[in-house]
Order: sequence, then structure tokens, then C-alpha cells
Amino acid sequence: MHKLHKVHARMPKHFVLEERLAKYADAIETEPRKYAGRWAEACHPLDESGLGRFSKVELDLGCGKGAFACGMAKVHPDTLYIGIDTEPVCIAYAAQLALEEKLPNALFVPGMGNDVPEFFGEGELSCIHINFPTPFPKKRFAEYRLTILDRLMDYRRVLAPGAPIVLKTDSQPFFDFTLTQLPLANYRLVWKTDDTRSKLPDEPVTGYEERLTAQGAKVLGLCAIPEDPAPTNPVQTAELSLSRYLPHDLENMDYVPYGMENTVRNMKDYKKKHGEGYYVHNR
Repeated sequence: MHKLHKVHARMPKHFVLEERLAKYADAIETEPRKYAGRWAEACHPLDESGLGRFSKVELDLGCGKGAFACGMAKVHPDTLYIGIDTEPVCIAYAAQLALEEKLPNALFVPGMGNDVPEFFGEGELSCIHINFPTPFPKKRFAEYRLTILDRLMDYRRVLAPGAPIVLKTDSQPFFDFTLTQLPLANYRLVWKTDDTRSKLPDEPVTGYEERLTAQGAKVLGLCAIPEDPAPTNPVQTAELSLSRYLPHDLENMDYVPYGMENTVRNMKDYKKKHGEGYYVHNR
């Protein structure tokens, strides 16, 4: 059984995690490795022939409480949507939503980004959606970013030929960092935008996205496809600290991305204490 990760999300009063996970277990898969390469067949409801399969399998990586995966599942009943998240509380909520909405094509799995090549077979995924991932702004935590070089190399194996990754984020530093990673893993940038809602008007709007935009966030987005050949020995050449991707004029930032509040606050304090020259040299 895949071990659920430590709880970081705040649990509501009277929320008993183990009871929720058991109650909504029909929409949770805790042994995903055994389905690698055969999700489309194994998870399809039985038909008269017993040979049914979903036409496509798409991954919602960092799925949160499942609103995006379930919203997409409603619109595309012939596609299986699998959500992965590290937070067991989110998995419980997502599974509840899938079962209450009676969505046989939405399923949720506890896991992390580096689990993807173990959970899926070669060329099995038609798309990887990465919606508002945690930016992990500090250099020492960069390995956990879902768009860092190592993860992009992992996704190459499980994506079908011509299948994309699609990123949405409120974080300009994270977005700019991601743009440095795509060429390192030989991904072709299909499009990028600072208004993803206009680019993808038919995709579901989650409550999380609504809250961010209400606070003044732009929804940045991009679509990229792995190209041949795959790099044999890719080398990380980008700056890993997201503070390096912040603008110099911090005081006039219209919006501070979620997850970078402390970074921006600390940099402002350093600038006030040591002056502009110190700030520019050490940011």
C-alpha cells in the first residue's frame, strides 16, 4: 500500500481522516503501481462484453480537493481523470466529490511528483495537468517543484507521443523558472499566456482559482510537448532560488504569489537594512 504522506492541510472540526478515507475508498487507489500501463481498462465500468476501456487517461498532478479533475470528468465521460496529491485530507475530499457527483471516470491517488513514472506505463497519459502547484521558492526545496528538470524527464516516459503538459500558476517567478526548464528537457513550448482563462475558457474554474484572482492574481499558463530526442544527460543550468526571478522593484508588486510571501517580506527587510546594492548582489 502506498503510504499517505504527513498531513499539512488544516482539518476541519470533527473531521476524522481515517473515517473519510474509508467511507470514500471506492474513489481512492492506494496501490497504483499495479495498474501501471492498464488504467484505461482496469478502471472502466464493466459493459456487456466486459471489455470496455476509457479512450484516454489524463493526470491532474497536485489535484487538491479534486474540483478540476471532477469538473473535467463531467465534461469528458470517456476520459479517465486520475488526481494525485500528497495531502491525505485533499484525497479524502476529492474522493468524496467524485462519489457524490457519481463520476466513475475520476479516481484519486496519494503520491508525489516523483511517483509518476512508477504509477503509469510508457506512453499511457494523454495529458498532465499541473494546476497552481506549490512553488517551493527556496533553493534547497527546488527538487519538489513539479516542473523541475528531473520531473520533466520523468513525464517524458509516461506521456503519449504528442501529449502535452499544461501548467497554470499564479506565480510569475515559478512560471519564469519553468520556462528555463523546458528546453533542458527538450520540450517544445506550444503556447504561453498571462490570461489562461481566455486560452482555456471551457475548463472548470475551481474555488481556489477564484480566490486567487479575487486577490489580484493573473493566471499564467503554458502548454509544452516533449520532443525527440530525449536528452541523455541533461544538466541543470538555471538559478534554483525563486527569489532570483522576482522583480527588483518589490515595493510596487501588484500581487505577491501564494507561497512566496515570506520570501518577499525577507527581501524587503534586507533591502531596507543593507541598501539597494546589497539587495541586487545577494538576491
